[in-house]
Amino acid sequence: MTTEQSNLATVHAFFDALCSGAAPDVIAAFYADDAIQEEFPNRLLADGARRTVADIRDAAERGGKLMESQEYEILNAVASGDTVVVEAAWAGTLAVPIGEATPAGSVMRARFAQVFEFRNGKIAAQRNYDCFYPW
Repeated sequence: MTTEQSNLATVHAFFDALCSGAAPDVIAAFYADDAIQEEFPNRLLADGARRTVADIRDAAERGGKLMESQEYEILNAVASGDTVVVEAAWAGTLAVPIGEATPAGSVMRARFAQVFEFRNGKIAAQRNYDCFYPW
């Protein structure tokens, strides 16, 4: 298996883990110990975010309480060397309300472009460009 094929397989396994509601430690295990995830400004995070692996684990735990379920569909993925770029569609069903206008059971939708940089088979850097649909 080439580096590109291995990295693509890891990205697919990562998305499968997210969709299955995997435990935060399972999600964190996809990342190198010193990995950084950047989420650029979007509708949910006006200032964006920069996360360490500990922050990623904490966000996964919070997300597990917020979301009843979530689905990712990889629409396109391109791998070159240690980089994988993904275009994905996401839908998440809320377990709890967000404000008064978005009750539990509402479905949020987004399109993502994500850039994953790998080192030794683990995600060393991730950049998310998230575009949420109105809700």
